Amino acid sequence: MQRVSNARVRAGEEVAGEIGPGVCVLLGVAREDGAGAAGRLAEKVARLRIFENDQGRFDRSLLDTAGAALVVSQFTLVANTSKGNRPSFTEAAQPEEAERAYEAFCEALRTLGVPVETGSFGARMAVEIVNDGPVTIVLEE
Repeated sequence: MQRVSNARVRAGEEVAGEIGPGVCVLLGVAREDGAGAAGRLAEKVARLRIFENDQGRFDRSLLDTAGAALVVSQFTLVANTSKGNRPSFTEAAQPEEAERAYEAFCEALRTLGVPVETGSFGARMAVEIVNDGPVTIVLEE
């Protein structure tokens, strides 16, 4: 996830989702990710203190700042590059399973009170991110 001043995702010529200040979550779903992973990860994203307080310290969460989340499905995050020069995606969840987890994650964020915009699952997309900081955090369930 990246803290952003703004972010947008396009599928073809159409803007699928766009936010101002908040986070852009590039979400990869692996085969072994369990049913509860989406909710636990959403809690972490919503409550992770990566926004600065008045003293410039990371002390505020997405919920504290009323920021939004742009969530983009990205199976390439699950790539295995340990052998050869071509990444393997065998550890990525099957599309139907990944889409269910993706939707569950987005819904869990919404339930917590985070405004959520999304990309188009399974589509080729162009993601525009203005990383604020830069702040980029890798979260694993």
